[in-house]
Amino acid sequence: MRNLKSGNAFCYGNDVDTDVIIPARYLNTSDPIELQKHCMEDIDKDFASNVNEGDFIVAGDNFGCGSSREHAPIAIKASKVTCVVAKSFARIFYRNAINIGLVIIESQELPDETKTGDKLELDMEQGVIKNLTTNKSYPITIFPKEIQELIDVGGLVNYTKKKLGV
Repeated sequence: MRNLKSGNAFCYGNDVDTDVIIPARYLNTSDPIELQKHCMEDIDKDFASNVNEGDFIVAGDNFGCGSSREHAPIAIKASKVTCVVAKSFARIFYRNAINIGLVIIESQELPDETKTGDKLELDMEQGVIKNLTTNKSYPITIFPKEIQELIDVGGLVNYTKKKLGV
């Protein structure tokens, strides 16, 4: 049976920086639960109270730009979103997301054709994300096996422990 994940979209524009993903005033903690409470609050004050496990963040170009704080992908992952879909990601955010096991997907079309509240479904096995509201499918690039395994086990630390048998 395929591992399909579905949820609602929370849509944002271009250049969503790490300062709005998790404002600097909350960087005095690295506790994921505490960070989740403030995730996206400077761009969407209701995100933390409205997001449900399985939902998606959808954005335009350059998602995660700004400072290289690892707190940003940690806050998103703690919000239990299925993944972040964006036209492009800032390079350091991209790497930090993979390192902590947050699924990120680049799509040029989906962000322009998705509205907040649309129901999305991700099928990593088939390499497709569907907007169930508009009944449109978008092909995605599947991560190489090793990267997908790293994401599946929850990030680089867990991956390394697994490889070392710790």
